[in-house]
Amino acid sequence: MMTKRAPLASAAALLSVAWAAAALTLPTVAHAGSPAPAPGASTPGSSASGVGPETQTGSPATAAPSLIPNPYASGSAQAGATKAAVCFSCHGPDGNSQNPVWPRLAGQNAVYIAQQLHLFKAGIRQNPVMQPMAAGLSDQDIDNLAVFFAAQTPQGLEADPSYWKPGRALYLQGEVKRGIPGCVACHGPLGRGNPAAGYPALEAQQSVYVVSQLQQYANGTRYSGPNAASATPNSIIMFDIAKRLTPEDMRDVASYVQGLR
Repeated sequence: MMTKRAPLASAAALLSVAWAAAALTLPTVAHAGSPAPAPGASTPGSSASGVGPETQTGSPATAAPSLIPNPYASGSAQAGATKAAVCFSCHGPDGNSQNPVWPRLAGQNAVYIAQQLHLFKAGIRQNPVMQPMAAGLSDQDIDNLAVFFAAQTPQGLEADPSYWKPGRALYLQGEVKRGIPGCVACHGPLGRGNPAAGYPALEAQQSVYVVSQLQQYANGTRYSGPNAASATPNSIIMFDIAKRLTPEDMRDVASYVQGLR
């Protein structure tokens, strides 16, 4: 996912990266009938680490951040915990939302959370609930919230046993004939994303929410404005890939990532 359009003929290159990553660590997928970890159990690799370039501060609310923000540089999880109280009703007190239409923020990398809050604040990502929430946040508030939620432990969910196996194949291998690279190339074999590149974590994300976001990418409504397709360094490729996914593909891969541990 890059600022310039990458020819989707490069899908084979992405797939080779995906296979190399998958060969290192194969994910555990929880599904109906399989034991789930105890609530609050630690998930390896979910802790925050400082990455990415620093963002400019004091940018106007009408413009998106010109650089990937680095909340790890100045964010305070303690300060974020106080500020996050208003977020708990939708996203849960530990970032593990129980409502499938709201994303789980626990363990999400702080770079991605900060980036999306800036986009809500700028009106580039539109949502009637999130835009008013983000409008009153300072750059420091955003950094604090981002590192607070990144420090929380994602609680595992179960994948639908009817769909997770084809979802695993799509996630790990993609489908070259349709120009679909494996999701693993950017989101990692365990769904923990890539904070340095701003790729979000997907592990334990609720399938209903994942499907809704893939649909928004497919129909071009995830971001708005004249430069919606390049709103983030990663959005161009997601708009392209999502258009190649069938509703069944979206359902299957969403079920798979919901069960990732």
